[in-house]
Amino acid sequence: MKKAVIIGSGIAGIASAIRLQNKGYSVQILEKNNYPGGKITELTGNGFRFDAGPSLFTMPNLVTELFEICGKKTSDYFNYDRLNILCNYFYEDGTKISANSDIPTFAKEMSEKTSDSAESVKKHLEKSAFIYGATEEQFLNKSLHKISSFLSFSTLISIFKLPFLKIFSSMNQVNEKAFKDSKTIKIFNRYATYNGSNPYKAPGILNIIPHLEFGLGAYLPKGGMHEITNSLVQLAKEIGVKFHFNTEVTAIKTIDNLAKSVQTKSDNYKADIVICNADIHTVYEKLLPSVKKLKKVDAQERSSSALIFYWGIGKEFPELDVHNIMFTEDYKTEFKHLFESKDIYKDPTIYINISSKHLKGDAPKGKENWFVMINVPSIYDQDWDKMIAKAKENILIKISKVLGEDIENLIEFEEQLTPQLIQDKTNSYKGSLYGTSSNNKFSAFLRHKNFSSDYKNLFFCGGSVHPGGGIPLALSSAKIIDKLIK
Repeated sequence: MKKAVIIGSGIAGIASAIRLQNKGYSVQILEKNNYPGGKITELTGNGFRFDAGPSLFTMPNLVTELFEICGKKTSDYFNYDRLNILCNYFYEDGTKISANSDIPTFAKEMSEKTSDSAESVKKHLEKSAFIYGATEEQFLNKSLHKISSFLSFSTLISIFKLPFLKIFSSMNQVNEKAFKDSKTIKIFNRYATYNGSNPYKAPGILNIIPHLEFGLGAYLPKGGMHEITNSLVQLAKEIGVKFHFNTEVTAIKTIDNLAKSVQTKSDNYKADIVICNADIHTVYEKLLPSVKKLKKVDAQERSSSALIFYWGIGKEFPELDVHNIMFTEDYKTEFKHLFESKDIYKDPTIYINISSKHLKGDAPKGKENWFVMINVPSIYDQDWDKMIAKAKENILIKISKVLGEDIENLIEFEEQLTPQLIQDKTNSYKGSLYGTSSNNKFSAFLRHKNFSSDYKNLFFCGGSVHPGGGIPLALSSAKIIDKLIK
């Protein structure tokens, strides 16, 4: 059997392993941590369970497909529910909007709570669906760095539709043209944060993202997001994939135009195929040193990072759902702080995820597990201790104001995830969540490709390469590699 070695057991690495093992390769995954999953992990304490990383699950077909290609029944390993309420939105003036997954219901509420019509909301979501249909095959399922990817009828159709995809307008410009109410614009601008970008700079084509929720649905795995990792690890092991934990890779050994083996501190793993599920900066800095390529990668703007507080809350709040957003009054200024000043705005937009709303075992009875996150800049020599302390103070003030309750007195358990910890645990350069940002109209083409130009058997997957970060895109990168390997 041909041998494949995968560096990193993030979701894209595990998916790549399953696909290659299914193709007949003997696959080994080398992971520096003592657990799999990368950012998709969990933590527990005082009877509370938290998904430590991504909290939104869309496009479950990309997960179920992995079971299907192995001839397995997905429901024997992995199950999930579709959410009726996508998100509850809270505004400074006291307005609350519940984004129902049923588009007519959501549009009706928007018309009642804002000055925008139901028809304008429906039309905008129809355009989001159009962008998805026009770009899915080309941008999510193919490499953008192979000429062959552009020599197809579907590509010609996509090129024909380019003028309608709003590549040359910012996301905010498109949304301001579609709506007149700032509340509506904020909701649709928010989707830029799904890949760590700035809606005032990111291209309008990112308005594809609302369709992933409203058109394709938002879901919650039974057992939490960490069950994605658990189920895929179980599948991978059953079909023969070997996992090596506490195994940090130190180098990729090459001869001529081939990656021949992967070196760790204690072993050397020979390989016919090598796949890096590691931040591309780390690859060129430590595993395959290249000053020229490192400079090219690092020249691109990094995505935002995150500051997360995991709070066990000693009370239930019926006005909150699984996903909740408390908006800042001045969204544009918040993004200026993130991407220009590289600091945290005094009035940050707050995201609260509460999985215990559906998964009762995630918190003791009468209590809730709060995953409280704000977007923060990547690491640029800031005084993080000072910034985090002030941010926590501002977060508590804002949530307490919205809910009319002193939240600090209800906290029974607390852990933090900071940009520094994100960098340390996942080798994410500067703590950025999604590699490079999408604050450029050509960002899709500027992302690092899924294969090496120098070594014909070396490939790259995960959030720092095409097509980008987040669970669906990471899984898509594994699918693209599968097509590239004959």
